[in-house]
Amino acid sequence: MANALEEADRRWSRPSLRLILSVVMVGLVVVVAGALISIGYVRARENAVERVQERMNDFSDRLVNRLAVISGDTATFVNIFASAANSFLAPATERLNDKLVFAREALLRSPTVDGLYAGYPDGSFFHAINLRETLWRKALEAPKEAMLAVRTIDRSQAGTPVMRVLFLDGAGKRMQAERTSPADFDPRNRLWYQKAEGGTEAVTTGPYEMAVTGALGMTISQGHIRNPKVVIGADVVLTRVTNFLRGELLTTHSVAFIADDTGRPVIHSSLSEMQKIIAATRDKQNGTDAKIDPLTRGLSRLLKAQDGRVDAVSINDVTYIVMSSKITTSQLFAGNTLVIAAPLEEILGPAYNELFQGLAVAGGVVVVVIVLALVLAGVITQSLNQLTTSAYRLQELDFQTEINVPSRVREISALSGAMSRARDAIFTFSLYVPKELVRKGIESGEFSRRTAARQEVTALFTDIYNFTAISEQHSPEEVVIMLSEYFDLLNVAVNRHDGTIIQFLGDSIFAMWNAPINDDRHAEKACRAALAMQQALENFNALQVGKGLPEFRTRFGIHTGAAVVGSVGAADRLQYTAMGDTINVASRLEGMNKEHGTTILASRAVHEHCHDVIQFRPLGQAHAKGRAEEVELYEVIGEIDEPATHQ
Repeated sequence: MANALEEADRRWSRPSLRLILSVVMVGLVVVVAGALISIGYVRARENAVERVQERMNDFSDRLVNRLAVISGDTATFVNIFASAANSFLAPATERLNDKLVFAREALLRSPTVDGLYAGYPDGSFFHAINLRETLWRKALEAPKEAMLAVRTIDRSQAGTPVMRVLFLDGAGKRMQAERTSPADFDPRNRLWYQKAEGGTEAVTTGPYEMAVTGALGMTISQGHIRNPKVVIGADVVLTRVTNFLRGELLTTHSVAFIADDTGRPVIHSSLSEMQKIIAATRDKQNGTDAKIDPLTRGLSRLLKAQDGRVDAVSINDVTYIVMSSKITTSQLFAGNTLVIAAPLEEILGPAYNELFQGLAVAGGVVVVVIVLALVLAGVITQSLNQLTTSAYRLQELDFQTEINVPSRVREISALSGAMSRARDAIFTFSLYVPKELVRKGIESGEFSRRTAARQEVTALFTDIYNFTAISEQHSPEEVVIMLSEYFDLLNVAVNRHDGTIIQFLGDSIFAMWNAPINDDRHAEKACRAALAMQQALENFNALQVGKGLPEFRTRFGIHTGAAVVGSVGAADRLQYTAMGDTINVASRLEGMNKEHGTTILASRAVHEHCHDVIQFRPLGQAHAKGRAEEVELYEVIGEIDEPATHQ
């Protein structure tokens, strides 16, 4: 039992081949898949960042181009009016038709221009307005058919400013709905006039919140080339710019804004931030600024410290890819900086998707490999388990089942063939060496070395009466056949009663109990084995007589005592046996049956061990041949009903 437990512990402490193959195959797939996924992710990350930088550059180029187109168109008209339109040199209310022709053409061609105007050094004012804005129509109470409105401010005879409003329809014809009202507007107080007065170069003002529409706008103004005191201006609505900023954002939480030379944002992609910027512009006169969001504020501070492109920055624990570029090719926002920022996490979204897809694919591959590994390992280990089972059967000296494990694996097939040949070889040798002796010797560990030890045993010897005469009367072939059948009977009886045949000695056998496996009932079982052999021989002899063959009358001698038991012999040829007086006495008892006319003789030592279960007849003491001390003899008669403790 201890050996079995140790073997079980060894099995559990060592991983199975199936587990090793599965772990190795899955490990290889995981390592390879992990390496490929990592390489793919790094490449996807780099590509994602490169694509974003390209998109940022494209975004910047398109925005600057758009600003250049808007400012270019507007500045062109302003420049034309300031250099070629001499009608604007006349007072605001004079040469009105000529002014309207120029103004109408400019407003129809430039959808981003909210209005064109001229400011005069005497405070008079000319203003042409595109009425596509609802708030302008409402403020001026414009007729439904009106497309353009013209406001002029001049001084009355009393010297007070008066505003006159007239309307033009789609064909440019003046409508009757004209009105006059007092005015307190003076262009000379406006920044666009003050910046352009006296000069002949176009200047920009803003961005700022337009008074009537509330939209974000800028002004391009220029002094007239013939009279720089007359300033021509145009209001540009920046709605298209803000819409472009919002509509062309790279990711969901990206931002884009234009900052002035102080880093203050003046236009923003976020509508809420744009409202704050407009409020800050409006409230600046009162010394108040609206609260700008931390991201914009952080990016603005960054621009003060670093000019030009910034690859990556961390703001509020969020990493952004940021690009900044100076606006130099546009009249609008000239000298300002365009800032584009996109969260790195959103930029890497495609890379993460590829990573997750790769992980999903790798997971599927790993599952498939696990299944295939288990199947393959199962096929291999199934064959190995069959071979292991066959090896255990060989260990038990079981030769009933052939070793034939078919396999497509060359090594397993070769191992199966080798074990089959080993089985045949062991089977052949087992015919010459008692299997039970070998099995019990292996179990007890007695066959592990050339050694012997003293212990108590029960020895049994048999002999066939008058076997020499039988051999003379029959051919050797017949004698061998009869002896083989005879020995089969004896062998079965000895094995059935847990004994071991140590030797076949011509027509005799030498059997032993309590070695190599300990057995407390060794004397009893030896007697029972002798009685069983006696009974079996009666049936054997009846068959012999029926065949016309001689009977085998067998005598038995049984003795219990100490003997030296173990493996003795040469280094390369050992024999398991027992030696000593006990063995000699058992042999002499077998021969003494002739003197007493008995069949089974046993010694006093045997009687003392099992007289409660075996029936004996005392015969007194007698001298054994070659032994000075007398031996007390007992004839083994039969079995006594065994007590419950022995059942």
